[in-house]
Amino acid sequence: MLIAAQGEERRWKEAMTARLPDATIYTQDETYDPAEIDFAMLWKQPQGMMKSLANVRGIFSLGAGVEHVLSAPTLPKNVPIVRLEDAGMAQQMVEYHMYAALHFMRDFDHYMRSQNEGDWHPRDVAEIGDFRVGVMGLGALGAAVASRLSELGFTVSGWSRRMKAMEGVTTFAGAETLDEFLGQTDILICLLPRTGQTEGLLDTARLSKLPGNAAIINASRGALIVEEDLLRLLDTGHLRGAFLDVAVNEPLPSSHPFWNHPKIRLTPHIAAATRIGPAVDQIAENIARIDKGETPLGLVDRDIGY
Repeated sequence: MLIAAQGEERRWKEAMTARLPDATIYTQDETYDPAEIDFAMLWKQPQGMMKSLANVRGIFSLGAGVEHVLSAPTLPKNVPIVRLEDAGMAQQMVEYHMYAALHFMRDFDHYMRSQNEGDWHPRDVAEIGDFRVGVMGLGALGAAVASRLSELGFTVSGWSRRMKAMEGVTTFAGAETLDEFLGQTDILICLLPRTGQTEGLLDTARLSKLPGNAAIINASRGALIVEEDLLRLLDTGHLRGAFLDVAVNEPLPSSHPFWNHPKIRLTPHIAAATRIGPAVDQIAENIARIDKGETPLGLVDRDIGY
């Protein structure tokens, strides 16, 4: 097995060795024969690494995203690509989005500006059920966020590529329902994967479908939002604010207008980190499935990109 994880290889190797003591495990900075590698655990692997893995039988992404694997030009054909379905990330995502949604629902964005202006004026406290939260993407993470916000009292809807039924959540599916979904959303949460269909999905045309004074929370991939269009709609007043954990280019350049925009809150891609223990258990289980000729959990559909 080969591990490439940008600075975390040693921690992953220790955990995998404890979980699979009979396996021979290499990190990318060790000497190994690429032809002997059966499985690869990758996160933003070095360019060209895929080409050497001629006999690999499974590739695991060390996160929920898989674009770093699928974009490799020498990606082997007919090899299962497996993503982590949760690995401790769902609870973190729930916590992050509860905080961000309450930031807007309780008018903390307004109070931040009032503090800067020395303005002591309380606002009426809104009813939580009057705030309509829309979650784009109802995979393991999006479904967990939607369910918890519904339990908290928000009016929650969800949009996904295929129709899904969720208790306490009104669901929409397919491109033909996207405008309707956006039009009844006061706080838009984006938890879609990055694919050819979702990149740049939230542009001026679609962001303008949101009701006036709507807010956006994005903790999935920065490329899903056209940044210039988001800034324009914030500056014109159509959108009240944005809570962003991701950007098109990361780390965010020091000259980027997001840094000092009064309507934007930034966090450095920390909404949900992979927990090594649960991830290792999930990977070990899927290695066993592949060895037995079974379909691994979290198998990526290459045609749709996740």
